[in-house]
Parts: sequence; structure tokens; C-alpha cells
Amino acid sequence: MPFTFKKLSIPGIILIKPHIFTDERGFFIETYKHSNFDKAGIMENFMQDNLSKSKKNVLRGLHYQKNPAAQGKLVRCINGRIFDVAVDICKGSPTYMKWVGIELSEKNNYMLYISPGFAHGFVVLSDEAEVMYKCTREYSPENDRGIIWNDPDININWPVEEPVLSRKDNSLPFLKDADNNFFIDGT
Repeated sequence: MPFTFKKLSIPGIILIKPHIFTDERGFFIETYKHSNFDKAGIMENFMQDNLSKSKKNVLRGLHYQKNPAAQGKLVRCINGRIFDVAVDICKGSPTYMKWVGIELSEKNNYMLYISPGFAHGFVVLSDEAEVMYKCTREYSPENDRGIIWNDPDININWPVEEPVLSRKDNSLPFLKDADNNFFIDGT
């Protein structure tokens, strides 16, 4: 199999390590193969691909789409390095408000699968970074939501002290005040 799938400490978050085929010409990587992902329990139909390019210390997030447009994401960094974070925002979950953070880079080629019901964000560690991610639902402006990056109840250990934020991301609410319709029963 061209991938290794590792379930992380919070259910619904999976680290994916692709097999890298290298020779004197360079390398080849399969970045997605439906049958392998399906066998690993990621039985998603991805509907939209996104690409962002950001400068050092830019923090994007923490974003999510509420139901009925909740998105699962398959995130990878194709240029540079990022610290990628997923926060469980499913009310009633035993891991509610817990987070997972992992470095994704062009060197390690890791990917992170994030189920619906999580807020997602990342901060750029290199001079710049390009991040590609597949989404299980198309962008829905009316369902687009987020929580502030430095919510003290979540207490993410970001590796950057003074991130560069968009106006929108800098004005996001705390999770306790957010418009969030995720509950443990999966709705």
C-alpha cells in the first residue's frame, strides 16, 4: 500500500504518510487513492480542492463549516512548513476542545485527514508555504464559521508568538460563543 495511516489521539484525525518513490530523477508520490483511503476508514467523496500560499507567521484559522455543509479535509503542505491544528468542536464528545497539532512540510510529505466536526487552522513556519487541501463539501459562505486562534479554553500551543492574521480571523469568537451545531450524535 502506498500509504501508512495512523489514528491520532483524537478520533476523526488521521495522519497519512505516503510512500515516496525516489531515484536519480527525483521522486513520485501518490497523494490520494480512493481504494486505500476507503480501506483505512476515510470513506469520503472529496468535492473541492483548495490551495493557499502564505508568508512566514501567517496563521489561518480556526475555520469550520457548520451543518448541513460540514467539511472533512485532507490537508498537505506542498511547499515550506506549517504547524497544522485540528480542534474537536463536537459538543458532548469526550475530546471536546482538545486539539492535535502536527508539522506538515514539503520534506515529510505528511497529510492530515480531519473529519467534519473539527475546526482547522495552521501557521506558517518557513519563509512561505503552499497548502493544498481537499474538502468533502464545497465552500458554503452561509455556513462558514470559525473560532479565535488563541481561545484560552482550548489553549493551543502555537509555535509562533505573534502570528499575522486576517481581519476576519482576528475577530472570530471564542468557542463558547461560536455558532456551532456539532453534537456527539453526529448532527
